[in-house]
Amino acid sequence: MKKTIIISSVILSVALMASVLIYSNNLFKIQNLDNTLSTTGSATKVVDSDLAKLTSNFSRVVFEDKLKEGYTLMAQDEAKVVEFLKNNNITEEEYILSPIRMYEEYNYNKSSYEEKQYNLTQEVIITSTDIEKVKSLSQKANDLIKLDVIYQTNSPEYYYTKLPEERINLLPEAVKDAQKRAEAIAASTDRKVGTLKSADMGVVQVMQPDSTNISSYGTYDTSTVKKEIMITVKANFVLK
Repeated sequence: MKKTIIISSVILSVALMASVLIYSNNLFKIQNLDNTLSTTGSATKVVDSDLAKLTSNFSRVVFEDKLKEGYTLMAQDEAKVVEFLKNNNITEEEYILSPIRMYEEYNYNKSSYEEKQYNLTQEVIITSTDIEKVKSLSQKANDLIKLDVIYQTNSPEYYYTKLPEERINLLPEAVKDAQKRAEAIAASTDRKVGTLKSADMGVVQVMQPDSTNISSYGTYDTSTVKKEIMITVKANFVLK
């Protein structure tokens, strides 16, 4: 009986000590949370794109028994397109011509006895650091259409290749912005902001200037030459 009482007392003592430790640990966390302030800062910069991309294609639609003739016409069209690019100062290093892709033209209203038709398409991808040259070229599709080339082009896409460097350059400004916000919040409670405890960079937004079109996953607008880069930082500061 005495042995049982001793064992029970030991168990109770251990349980009490564990409770004290758990309580102390929770109190420590609460104090830490009370002395930390989290704010979000941002920094922006307007830049000019330094790379342009233009995707175009030319095509022919031919009946099944005219496929050989269709490929001959595509070869002639390709020669005209290459000459067109050369005349507009597009070098061989600045464009890629894809192989001809062929797929059947489906017409769900035709009878099963009608001859099949096929679309022959070749893609042209132009990439250049000469922004104005690409922009000008995108407006000259009619020059090829006049030569009986069934040619169509998409809108140019503009990119900024120094984005990784700009992210690093903007980081200190975003942290300073977060600190200013923290100081404003702390001042309202008669506290002061101490050292930076941690900082996490958010996604990068590459937008049209003065745009508010942002996404939690980040954005990359390619429609304009001028771009506004914005980064955000979530910073945790120690409160004094």
